[in-house]
Amino acid sequence: MEQSKIRNFCIIAHIDHGKSTLADRLLEITGTVSKRDMKSQLLDSMDLEREKGITIKLAPVRMQYEGYELNLIDTPGHVDFSYEVSRSLEACEGAILVVDASQGIQAQTLANVYLALAADLTIIPVLNKVDLPAADVERVSAQVINLLGCDESDILKISAKTGDGVPAVLDAVVERITPPSGNPDDPTRALIFDSYYDDYRGVILYTRTVDGHIKKGDTIEMLATSAHGIALEVGSLSPTMTPSPDMATGEIGYIVTNLKTTREAKVGDTVTVRRAHATSPLPGYKNVRPFVYAGFFPVSNEDYNELKEAIEKLSMSDSALQFEPENSPVLGFGVRIGFLGLLHMDIVRERLEREYNLDLVVTNPSTDYQITLTDGEQVDIKSAADLPPVTKIVEIREPWIDGEIVVPTDYIGAVIQLIVSKRGLQKNLSYIDERALISFEAPLANLLTDFYDQLKSVTSGYGSFNYELSGYRAEDLVKVDFYVANEIVDALSVMAHRSESQSLGREVVRKLKDVIPRQNFQVALQAAIGGKFIAREDLSAYRKDVTTGLYGGDVSRKKKVLAKQAKGKKRMKRFGKVDIPSEAFTVMLKRD
Repeated sequence: MEQSKIRNFCIIAHIDHGKSTLADRLLEITGTVSKRDMKSQLLDSMDLEREKGITIKLAPVRMQYEGYELNLIDTPGHVDFSYEVSRSLEACEGAILVVDASQGIQAQTLANVYLALAADLTIIPVLNKVDLPAADVERVSAQVINLLGCDESDILKISAKTGDGVPAVLDAVVERITPPSGNPDDPTRALIFDSYYDDYRGVILYTRTVDGHIKKGDTIEMLATSAHGIALEVGSLSPTMTPSPDMATGEIGYIVTNLKTTREAKVGDTVTVRRAHATSPLPGYKNVRPFVYAGFFPVSNEDYNELKEAIEKLSMSDSALQFEPENSPVLGFGVRIGFLGLLHMDIVRERLEREYNLDLVVTNPSTDYQITLTDGEQVDIKSAADLPPVTKIVEIREPWIDGEIVVPTDYIGAVIQLIVSKRGLQKNLSYIDERALISFEAPLANLLTDFYDQLKSVTSGYGSFNYELSGYRAEDLVKVDFYVANEIVDALSVMAHRSESQSLGREVVRKLKDVIPRQNFQVALQAAIGGKFIAREDLSAYRKDVTTGLYGGDVSRKKKVLAKQAKGKKRMKRFGKVDIPSEAFTVMLKRD
């Protein structure tokens, strides 16, 4: 295909604004998929994506329309995958911005527009769901004009569900988006915007050829990881894999390689070939670092090897997943895994339980901390249990985020109160039509457990939230330990700011009292910082009435039997071991 006839574009939107539905209609109208094979959310191939109604893995697809080759990338909309989205945008020249005509502009819409503008893309604004009774086309059009500085006539009004107005979107793609600008005679460079592991074929790369071309059988090299492989097959997705002899400049497609893991071919890396070797990589590559960590333990220790194998298989197709073995005196052997965010963690947990039939205990999610020791050494810890002795520590730094919340103006006060309660600092407040954009910064650890749920509660479901990591700051942080029956439980330890440690300790021991079953002896639940206890709750013992068999007689008989019972309970307390249920380890996630 001539370069002037190629158009590469993606669809960006907030969650649930109709991205995948619009992609379905485009595939139908261009005849890429026949009516018989059509199903909703066609590009969302995982069961989890269909159930949750979200896109987790991006998917490219090639369409033919009036002599033009249109390459579409359906991107994920969630904040956890924003690096993937930024790489997908780099592979395109244009973006369709979908905005729900009933909901208007949301936080993720803004975040994706900023990414698209940073990548210098042509943006085609589209109002979706205009057929709904709740649609307010004029108000939302005004928001879009305010955001992009475009004209009313530039905004396309469609209903992706019924297909009304969708052909105009294809015409706009052909007219407004520029063809790719690459040189076919330059050394070959292709951008990897996604990669996954196929059990039967090895690692498959989704790439955009920027310069030169890649042929079947070429020896390929990744410039960032220096991994070598062979292009066993190249082609395009329409939407199934369609092999072709080569991938020309400007085209988007796939390469089947003989690599064994996606760690050798990461998102954002540059592919080159031996016969036309490039030395300078494409800009923008970064090593994605997880910043949410959680311990995964099998309910039965016999399943530990199965868990380890399952995580190794998953990590082959998810290069952002990092893991290391972990051992807990209470939970036994397990694995500590790093994630990009809470949604990423949720998806991995569900996949492990569904696809590999594992019963898991997941500990409270935490973030990583940077520690400077007295001898000048820098240490990174991923769990509070790994904290060095306090006497050796000079300072502890925790990650902070820059966040943006978009809410209707009625809820500004409640949202600012919520930010302050999480030790956050409000930085800026601006207005887009009837909505307010609140910019703030806050420590990541305080937002991990239920910030999003609380935001939805205080804004009646209207608030939307987006964030990015801004850096690490030194704070007055302490480690809060928890004791059950005078035994420390490492898996429950958490890092907290000194000002919040008392209330956190009280709250956790109160929740533990609800989930740990009563024993035949009294059990003390305590929270401590170092050697000082800051909170305590007692689980009272079951009391068996040992005097029921006595009738009449002297009171000393009754005292004798009760003294014997007390003696037995004392001995049991000394030898008794408390059975801690798995719910105790996710007690932080439990809402009041």
